[in-house]
Amino acid sequence: MLKQRVITAIVLLAILLPALFAASPWPFALLTLVMIGAAAWEWARLNGLPGAGAWGFGALIAAACGATLWALQLQAPPSWCWWLAGGIWVLGGTLALRGGPAAWPKVSRALRLVLGGLALWAAWLAMAQAKAQGINFLLSIFCLVWMADIAAYFGGKAFGRRKLAPAISPGKSWEGVWSGMLGVLLLGVIWVHVIDARFHVDAPSLFSLLAHGLGPVSLLALFFLAAMSVVGDLFESLIKRAVGAKDSSQLLPGHGGVLDRVDALLPVFPLALALSSLPKLI
Repeated sequence: MLKQRVITAIVLLAILLPALFAASPWPFALLTLVMIGAAAWEWARLNGLPGAGAWGFGALIAAACGATLWALQLQAPPSWCWWLAGGIWVLGGTLALRGGPAAWPKVSRALRLVLGGLALWAAWLAMAQAKAQGINFLLSIFCLVWMADIAAYFGGKAFGRRKLAPAISPGKSWEGVWSGMLGVLLLGVIWVHVIDARFHVDAPSLFSLLAHGLGPVSLLALFFLAAMSVVGDLFESLIKRAVGAKDSSQLLPGHGGVLDRVDALLPVFPLALALSSLPKLI
């Protein structure tokens, strides 16, 4: 299993890095469009749409992303789009987690498919727009999510006592969540005072935009984003538990499916774009 995970990770990096560091934002936008289409296929299968229907749903979401790409030409949509997507995540995520795995199948399949499609579309659009703003900005959002996950894992292992959501993900603890938030705070300090201050970067990071635009309030914004990464992770775990699935698919040997790898990113990217627009409004 470890060998599979390592090989898959190396292959993914070999594909992702050239697109990530390309001067043009288009290679990254097109690559992530394919990934979002695959995630949509997984979402459909998890929510009771098997076979050709799942393939059709994946193609539909990829086509919607492609149409948006063609229409906007990577121009920034209005900031209210990010606030709307983020608000749906906050409200919908809260309601879904409160209901637990037993309540999710009671929601109509059509509504589940629509919500999943909108979440994937909004996350893709936010990722493409983040890349258009600059590699440093994009990487800072990715690393925020990764740091929240890594710090939560090790903090939960070392200090975890109180279960966060035992019916959804028994391994997560409140101590892990707080560890993840502290890890994000430390990463933000390093990014603002070392990476952005001492290196030539192509764009300000999310951390710098929040720190310079919001001052001390930026700490609350970082904690909020770290918490929403947990919501994204728990939400996908809830859906898999509701249908008795261990992984969203076997597309990525050793890692499960695409949704398993991007679940925490789905709410964070739209919300990061929304929060980064605040300094322009204040």
